[in-house]
Amino acid sequence: MSEFVGRNVQPFVAQAPAAPPGVIGEQRSGLYLPVRWKFGIATTAGLLWAAFALLGARLWIEELSGVTGPVLAHIVIFGIAVMPGFMNAFLIVSLALDRRPGLRSTAQSLPGLTILVAAYNEQDSIASTVESIARQNYPGALQVVVINDGSTDATAARLAALDYPWLEVLNLERNGGKARALNLGLERARFRLTLTVDGDSCLYRNALRNLVGRYLSDPGSTKAVAGAVLVRNSRSKLLTRAQEWDYFHGIAAIKRVQSLYHGTLVAQGAFSLYETELLRRLGGWPETVGEDIVLTWRILEQGHRVGYAENACLFTNAPDTWRQFIRQRQRWSRGLIEAFKAHWRLLFRLEMRTMFIWWNLFFPYLDLVYTFAFLPGLLLACFGIYWIAGPMTLLVLPLAMVVNAVMYRVQSRMFEQQGLKVRRNRVGFVFYALFYSLVLQPACVVGYMEEILNRRKRWGTK
Repeated sequence: MSEFVGRNVQPFVAQAPAAPPGVIGEQRSGLYLPVRWKFGIATTAGLLWAAFALLGARLWIEELSGVTGPVLAHIVIFGIAVMPGFMNAFLIVSLALDRRPGLRSTAQSLPGLTILVAAYNEQDSIASTVESIARQNYPGALQVVVINDGSTDATAARLAALDYPWLEVLNLERNGGKARALNLGLERARFRLTLTVDGDSCLYRNALRNLVGRYLSDPGSTKAVAGAVLVRNSRSKLLTRAQEWDYFHGIAAIKRVQSLYHGTLVAQGAFSLYETELLRRLGGWPETVGEDIVLTWRILEQGHRVGYAENACLFTNAPDTWRQFIRQRQRWSRGLIEAFKAHWRLLFRLEMRTMFIWWNLFFPYLDLVYTFAFLPGLLLACFGIYWIAGPMTLLVLPLAMVVNAVMYRVQSRMFEQQGLKVRRNRVGFVFYALFYSLVLQPACVVGYMEEILNRRKRWGTK
């Protein structure tokens, strides 16, 4: 939603004056509440709302039970209204209670940083990605390793034209997948911190400083930090306009709440920081479809913390065709199932972040209910049959509107602090709010089934 996001990005023109180095982040005064208290308050609010939703849906369940039977009726209504209501209430209260701690002063030299950029057929963007790193003015040593993963276009030529003392290019003869490319780059890492950046991305100002600052300021158990990934090509098509809201609202808010409770569940490959030695000890990125989520869960299972730096912004190109978008979300869904297969023990940890592991376990159920119950219910409602979608469906709307308003407020405040502006994108928001899930959740269901049935793996889009 920033002013500069567009097809022809000039992200470092017309910025607000940079804030002086030092303590960065939100520092709002007020009563301090321990994190466990916040978790307890948010959980209580979620349970109260779920109970209210269940009470209000009694007649709805009774009517549907006459058609489907009581068991299936409860499964459907829980998936449409009760469980999403709990999640939304939990998010609203958590975001309201969140006070992001300030960062340690970054005026002095920061640790050396190895940046891995895996690139495949990125001739149109790889040069601007590297140049955005050059403009960071990071107060520490840099090593940037671009792994050209067997590109068949002019990516190699674009990289050969760049001349930076810290840039290394590794040209691979054939494409072997993102995990393999990153692991080959990891072998060359010289510094104790390793960062991954996608080859079609653009780092906003102070992104490296803020990301490393968050790592240094977070608890000592923090071994990885996810940055904030936002949409770069939002003005391209209606689909990218809708994804702008998805990244700006949903993904960012979820990561923020997860980090509050010490459990960011995905340090995404597009922009995340890791301790190099830990990466090597864990064997690097696994050869899976969702290599980033599986790696993150492996870090969590080792007992470490994964943080989130909401003010370390990177803008990336989102899929601009429906085929690419569907393949991307199928890959993400497959990655979730892969993570559960490898790290199911996380479900039984007595930690605050365990709640989010259980949320992820229920996502396939929620997507199945949406795809095979709610969508057919919408179709039936068009013919005056209101068994599933009807007046009672309005129960879920007020809380959904509140959670969107809270997410918008939180993200807007972060944008203001970074000298960014939330641009008007009403058409994209309407499409995101009303129609986005019609494609998103069925695509996720297909992804779950492909992984459960061990279908052939396709790398697809990022």
